[in-house]
Amino acid sequence: MSQEVEMQHETVITTGQLTRRFGETVAVNALTLEVYHGEVFGFLGHNGAGKTTTVRLLNGVLAPDGGAARVLGMSPVEQGPALRQHTGVLTETPSLDERLTGRTNLAIYADLYGVPRAEAGRRINELLEMFELADRGDDQVGGYSKGMKQRLALARALLHRPQLLFLDEPTAGLDPVAARQVHDLIHHTSREEGNTVFLCTHNLTEAQRLCDRVAVMEHGHMVAVGATGELARQIGLPVRFEIEVAADQVALALDTLRGMKGVARFDQETHTIRVTGADRELIPGLLAAMVGAGVRVYRVAPQEASLEDVYFSLHERNRAKEATR
Repeated sequence: MSQEVEMQHETVITTGQLTRRFGETVAVNALTLEVYHGEVFGFLGHNGAGKTTTVRLLNGVLAPDGGAARVLGMSPVEQGPALRQHTGVLTETPSLDERLTGRTNLAIYADLYGVPRAEAGRRINELLEMFELADRGDDQVGGYSKGMKQRLALARALLHRPQLLFLDEPTAGLDPVAARQVHDLIHHTSREEGNTVFLCTHNLTEAQRLCDRVAVMEHGHMVAVGATGELARQIGLPVRFEIEVAADQVALALDTLRGMKGVARFDQETHTIRVTGADRELIPGLLAAMVGAGVRVYRVAPQEASLEDVYFSLHERNRAKEATR
């Protein structure tokens, strides 16, 4: 999923200069954004970056102080209740009635979402089974572990088969097996069912694995949006790659590298040499020089910048920019 996928460019979320203030604090500052049908879109940022406020604006729970948004062709401000019939939301701290059973919690929300009674029972059983809660479905939620509560809340968000799913830290508190199930579900709802997932997460590894594109937020501002590789190229992160050579020719390979313009640094582990260069255009010339020097090259493996590399580079650039203001 982390690879750049060509998406259908039908927009399901469009915002223009969307702004929301709380007193003197600008929580979301002139956000202009498009999210496409069927993609998993990552919304990244520190606590207080504006992620949760944006989700509330896009679902019509909050009204903006400026700008506008269209979600699934509807205005969240004017058509909020109708819009929420087609969106599912999992908040970072979901509220569940702990006095009731898991099954009853789901039944109440099925009724609120207008799921027909005959279908609701089947859907609840299906979701309890999917999230391995079937044997605890008739127990009070107060006796659930944190991970079980998180799974129940996610099941609740999926009850009415939403076209657009908003997930805020969906794997928080889950063990690796349950987290993997959530990842598989996100992939399935996007790729197999054609739905759109708007994923707010602090987990950069999770975002790189799942998301087609990401937006990076800093103090209410969107500082970048795009696929990981696209963002890495835009901000000029150097390409890294490994070169595997004959074990008895490592010294010759290193001597050749020392004479190459554009190699920022290199290190060595057994007979694999790791290089960080200025850009990917360095690779053909470097290989030609090594072959010309008689080095037997067995493997070249480019390593694209990770989402973590991109995120922290953007963070440092934005911090430096703010320091000069």
